[in-house]
Amino acid sequence: MYAPDALLLISTHCPHCPAMLASLADLLKQGAVGRLEAVNLEQHPEVGQALGVRSVPWLRLGRIELAGTHSKAELAEWAAKADSEAGLADWFHLLLKEGQLARVQSAIEADPALLTAVLPIVGNVEASLNVRLGAGVLLEEFAGTDTLRALLPRLSELSQHEDARVRADACHYLGLTGDAAAKPWLEARIDDEDADVREIAAESLQAILN
Repeated sequence: MYAPDALLLISTHCPHCPAMLASLADLLKQGAVGRLEAVNLEQHPEVGQALGVRSVPWLRLGRIELAGTHSKAELAEWAAKADSEAGLADWFHLLLKEGQLARVQSAIEADPALLTAVLPIVGNVEASLNVRLGAGVLLEEFAGTDTLRALLPRLSELSQHEDARVRADACHYLGLTGDAAAKPWLEARIDDEDADVREIAAESLQAILN
């Protein structure tokens, strides 16, 4: 896998920008970053306007966008997973944790294939309630679409998860696919040991049958 390219937006009077630039330059020399472009917004404000950036430092690393200061170790970690599903899932998790649902929505609207990166959040039992609710909003927006139906195999796996909350959420999303192929997986949860899972599985199954 190729190293991700980096676009760093800075300004002349930003006290944190030089350290970010130096760290990324080191990662470029090490091959952890494929290409590095730095833009001074005081000289080219149109770049920041086009990207909707209002503060610096701001970094696009592969498909991941990071605002604020990050250490070299953090940048190296992001660079290593920038274009992987795990990396995108971690980025979405971070944004949802910060209450930036709209940013995740915009990213997925621009590239619906990124919806698959929400599934690791559904399966993360340590994710906070707000993060899980945000993931739910993202998936519900694609109810009845081919984009969500394409995730049916992964959702069926999550419906067998050891954690009841994950099984319940997966059953809900299986119902939202509107796909008859979800029927066997929902029927398997009708006799689940958890009452919430049983109820949601039954509701989702009914929704598909209707």
